[in-house]
Amino acid sequence: MPGEKSPQDACGVFGVWAPGEEVAKLTYFGLYALQHRGQESAGIATSDGRSILVYKDMGLVSQVFDESSLGSLRGHLAIGHTRYSTTGGSTWENAQPTLGGHDGGTVALAHNGNLVNTVELRDLVDQRTNGRYSGELGRGSTSDTALVTALLAADPDRSLENAAREVLPLLKGAFCFVFMDEHTLYAARDPQGVRPLALGRLENGWVVASETAALQTIGASVVREVEPGELIAIDQDGLRSHRFAEPRPKGCVFEYVYLARPDAVIRGRVVQEARVDMGRRLAREHPVDADLVIGVPESGVPAATGYAQESGIPFGQGFVKNAYVGRTFIQPSQTLRQLGIRLKLNPLEHTIRGKRLVVVDDTIVRGNTQRAQVRMLREAGAKEVHVRISAPPVTWPCFYGIDFATRAELIANGLDTEGIRASIGADSLGYISQEGMVAATEQPPSQLCTACFDGVYPIGLPDEDSLGKHVLETLPVEVRTGHDRSIRHRPEDEVPRRPDAEGVSLGVAGGAENALLRP
Repeated sequence: MPGEKSPQDACGVFGVWAPGEEVAKLTYFGLYALQHRGQESAGIATSDGRSILVYKDMGLVSQVFDESSLGSLRGHLAIGHTRYSTTGGSTWENAQPTLGGHDGGTVALAHNGNLVNTVELRDLVDQRTNGRYSGELGRGSTSDTALVTALLAADPDRSLENAAREVLPLLKGAFCFVFMDEHTLYAARDPQGVRPLALGRLENGWVVASETAALQTIGASVVREVEPGELIAIDQDGLRSHRFAEPRPKGCVFEYVYLARPDAVIRGRVVQEARVDMGRRLAREHPVDADLVIGVPESGVPAATGYAQESGIPFGQGFVKNAYVGRTFIQPSQTLRQLGIRLKLNPLEHTIRGKRLVVVDDTIVRGNTQRAQVRMLREAGAKEVHVRISAPPVTWPCFYGIDFATRAELIANGLDTEGIRASIGADSLGYISQEGMVAATEQPPSQLCTACFDGVYPIGLPDEDSLGKHVLETLPVEVRTGHDRSIRHRPEDEVPRRPDAEGVSLGVAGGAENALLRP
């Protein structure tokens, strides 16, 4: 539905150290493979051993970069990011990678996840800078990533590797970082390993990425996952690993349900296989007499396949999806809003007319989308519509990198299953049990985060007023640059500004050649 807030993806990060390769193009295609994890902004940082250049903008990867911009990003190592905002609004100032540094060196950083001690880190940055912000914070960033960048670059007498070993244990929440100075690529993962991060090998280099599919896209072989609580450094001396915290695995179960690509492998489990198995278990838990099983494209299709296999009911295509509907800044007119979901999906009338349907989807958030789907299927002639969901009811928000609707907006908080069924107009409704969902992942239940389903948060949360996407934008603290100029933030829905010049330096970090560019 236009304006419907579905679960929004985590970000995607990518890093490569490969002398002699076109690292910017490798990063571009790696980010392209991770585009499903974030569609708000994209950026790439490269280093040639002397300086770091960051190029980023609002939009999809294919909108931000072209041959010219990629050609300007030269070097032997690179990092990249594709964003969905979880801390800090969707503005150019919060796009990544972030850039910071001093005369002794520079750091560029990209982050997947969400920290929960953001206010505490802001206070620490205040202490170390006397409240006079430079770098990304001075340019108006309100992201937790900018705070980490400032802490890593705070001491000119300390190497980036040593800074990381001191700063990483201070962070609470979910984080997968790829970051770099002029010579070395780094990757780090929080002690719980909430978000995935994989390590790959090129013939003459190394790669790290949020999902294994991005490694395979550029021809890298998968070596292993970056371990929870591990810091990896890669340079001309090879790969070295540090343990900055003891691992306490709590991987996000929603990666298996919805977030990750079907061809991703997380902790040895192929995501597609987990989703098909969820469908099988769903069929055993909630059987129904029907003529056809259909999946809601794309995330509901694997579970629908499993439901059909287990139930013996034929699987068919009931919806046609517009493959070109993605993120857009153009809002639909009132007439088109009334058409609702038909902007993205259209029913195949000849397939569903007169049929008793099982419609499989991954989640119900507010219920608006499912209500429109059921109505649309009935208008197309469906005799019965039985909705089956391959995840339990979502009743709690995520503070570790997924942006759900608020708890008050989650339909499962106000209605039981029968109430939700009546609200969306289905003939029946069944959710998979939490036990069934977890079993399909083939992971130990004690090593998964299921907080969005049961409210059990594995990483302690601060007071409510210290949480939220816009916490750094609402704090009553005057953020100032080193030149004592107040920073004002644009409204989040304002169209990003575009200077006339093709490349404009917005700040220097480290040396005169290190620059942050906007198209």
